[in-house]
Amino acid sequence: MSHQRWTLRTTHTSYTVRLSPDGPWAELDAWGPLGVEDGPSALDWSHRTHFVTPADAAPAEYLPYGLRPFTGSELMAGEGRGVWWEFDGAEETAGSLRLAFVDALIGLRTVLCYRTVPGTDVILRWTEFTATTELRLERLDSAAVTVPVTGPARLTYLAGQWSQEFQRTRLDLTRGTFSIGSLQSVAGHAYAPWLAVQDGEATYGVALEWPGNWHITAEAEPGGTVRVRAGRVPHEGAVRLTPGETLATPRLACAFSPEGLDGLSRVWHRYERHLTGDRLHRPRKVLYNSWEATGFDVEAAGQLELAKAAADIGAELFVVDDGWFTGRADDTGGLGDWYPDPQAFPQGFGRFVAEVRALGLDFGLWVEPEAVSPGSRLHAEHPEWVYRIDGRPARLVRNQLLLDLGRTDVQDFVIGTLDRLLGAYRIGYLKWDMNRPPTERGRPGADPADLDAEHVAGYLRVLDHLRAAHPDVTVEGCAGGGGRIEHATLARTDVLWPSDNTAPLDRLRIQHGFLHAHAPHVMSSWVTDAPGIFDPRPRSLAFRFVNAMCGVLGIGADLRAWTPEQRAGAARWIARYKEVRDVVHHGEARLLGTPDEPTCGVQFDAGDRTVVAAFSTGRLDGAPLLPGRPDRLRLRGLDPAARYRDTATGTPYGGAHLLHHGLPFAWTAEHDADLVVLRRL
Repeated sequence: MSHQRWTLRTTHTSYTVRLSPDGPWAELDAWGPLGVEDGPSALDWSHRTHFVTPADAAPAEYLPYGLRPFTGSELMAGEGRGVWWEFDGAEETAGSLRLAFVDALIGLRTVLCYRTVPGTDVILRWTEFTATTELRLERLDSAAVTVPVTGPARLTYLAGQWSQEFQRTRLDLTRGTFSIGSLQSVAGHAYAPWLAVQDGEATYGVALEWPGNWHITAEAEPGGTVRVRAGRVPHEGAVRLTPGETLATPRLACAFSPEGLDGLSRVWHRYERHLTGDRLHRPRKVLYNSWEATGFDVEAAGQLELAKAAADIGAELFVVDDGWFTGRADDTGGLGDWYPDPQAFPQGFGRFVAEVRALGLDFGLWVEPEAVSPGSRLHAEHPEWVYRIDGRPARLVRNQLLLDLGRTDVQDFVIGTLDRLLGAYRIGYLKWDMNRPPTERGRPGADPADLDAEHVAGYLRVLDHLRAAHPDVTVEGCAGGGGRIEHATLARTDVLWPSDNTAPLDRLRIQHGFLHAHAPHVMSSWVTDAPGIFDPRPRSLAFRFVNAMCGVLGIGADLRAWTPEQRAGAARWIARYKEVRDVVHHGEARLLGTPDEPTCGVQFDAGDRTVVAAFSTGRLDGAPLLPGRPDRLRLRGLDPAARYRDTATGTPYGGAHLLHHGLPFAWTAEHDADLVVLRRL
């Protein structure tokens, strides 16, 4: 049976798997551009082993502890006894493959699942387990992939912390193990569930679709390969599988590009446009959010004043953030009691919403459905709904507790609450936030449960209900900034909030990292007056606008404090954004340079238009290179034989000129960012 070999093909790549000649497992034969499988495998090896087994040395797709005892396994079951399986057949259809393995002794059937995603270069992988006896799965990764390298593997990952998420970070891994992950029941602020492995310009990437505990582990192995394992991490340390039950792991998206990290980013962008589906074609409205202007001091007159100012500069949507509901004078109360505060809206919340809409604005609302305040009516009525451990104190984080969303009654309460709000008021936008991880993770009186997975299932059930019952409502995903950004959430929301940090140069770095993994049409970005936290150098209002226009534009500043000149400038930028947002959201994005360089940018191409957002991160004296000589930003992906014209200045450019010399920018303190629109002639 070792001759069996299967190839999955995407738009530009192929992925070939074979049964190993050395044992009962599947291993990678080739992965790369179409046709890469035509020839001897780059993963072939001598099959001589010293002090390890052949399974430990093989480029295996998935192996259990037992068959692979030393160098990292994806599955551990049977109370540490290990799994020894035999191949039990393959099912192959157009774009999909299922490889089955059975261990009759412990009663476990394992199926390795593969599926291509039409119109993309992504292959989805996951694993399904079916038991005939009760089993304890102590490790249940989604998949493993093996990457051949000719030298040290260049790993790129996205690291950070709250207010400094998505920092692009690189590591050369010559030998040893590298691991990232989260135990916070969300993807987390410290790492994104995303990893890229480079061998020269050949770039391989993985991203885990799971809004719970997770890990991605890369191991540089002897013989010039890097093996990447990824999966969820059970909260209780193991998952129990009952007889007849089938359990599926989260999906691992696998992608390849021959064009480096920038090319890989466009693979992910196309995949995320696929995940968005038909919702992609609904324009993302220019948002105004009142949080930074008013905080918890929400009252109708002040909100309407802000809404009028937002409408005047061209905003299309007004969102009232935290503080609109009863008992919410600060962050110590109110969560769980989701009713508009009658003192803040004395003439009724419905009238307030109607007055906002009369300004020509859509209306949105902030909610935090998973949280509850200890002094709320909800907590008094249902203290059993909170995660807790008998005999242990309930620890407050941000003065709040977390609801056990794995409970069906809690899910029903959240669904009922959202249905009530969306049914009673004309709400077109919902911002879902989560501002604390679970700490005392327990459910007294219940049998040991897979609490992390149950919470994820409850969260996804509520989002699925929102999508089905309220398809016209735009949903924004947020978790204290960018704490819960991965493909399961992205597929069920419309936009995501990358970070609570909106300072200009800080945000530039956050968005630079974010766009490596995620598409512009899901990146919510605000213009505010926030000073820099990590990079305090001042930048203009224009810089803030151009930066925010690289995603879904929003404004969060106190417009009442802006001068007439600032408001007029904002109106001009918003009008320009509306002219190009279809290119930004639907086009191909290219990252030009990095924020470490004196000039960097983002290029968007769609049809005959090219939009370039350019930024100065260095000196602002007009001469970053030599006195009198502007800096230049080289473009990519254009036709060198074509001609292009700047739609604002009329300046013509040859495609070769833009590719070789680039666009010129003479930066000054008053001109530290620009948006250039080129039209192909």
